[in-house]
Amino acid sequence: MSTERPHRKSLPHAIPAWVPDGSLWFVTINTRVRGLNSLAKIDVHTAVRAAFAHHENLHRCRLVLLVVMPDHLHCLLHVSREFGLARLVTELKSYLARTHGIVWQRNFFDHRLRDPWQQFEKADYIRMNPVRAGLVAHSWEWPFVYPAEAKARRPTEDGQPYHCL
Repeated sequence: MSTERPHRKSLPHAIPAWVPDGSLWFVTINTRVRGLNSLAKIDVHTAVRAAFAHHENLHRCRLVLLVVMPDHLHCLLHVSREFGLARLVTELKSYLARTHGIVWQRNFFDHRLRDPWQQFEKADYIRMNPVRAGLVAHSWEWPFVYPAEAKARRPTEDGQPYHCL
């Protein structure tokens, strides 16, 4: 039995011309060492949020949802085609590597969300990630979420589920 890992081909992250500018993207970025808590720390979460805020202030992206896990992060965001998704992720990773010593896996995963159903499905997937990982019993207990109200999965006072999108 071979112990070699399969070679993954690198996919382009350029936003195609036919994709509407500012489309919503689901993005996952992993640290190099899986299973080690490199990210789920108050100072790192604050730095991740500040890095996104910097790019938001420059109209490069708009962060909709962010969940920082111990060894990866998930987000939903709108990205300016002019700036580009690959450049945004590269700058975020570079900043966090430089300021917090985070060692990242090469590349990242992205998927454009084409309709509202996909948006709600991915938002729920992201919010429930800490529960599936066994880190908390309820998604609202996980502290490393932006915006803070997005982690509230408890029913509202009228008994209806809360949605952040």
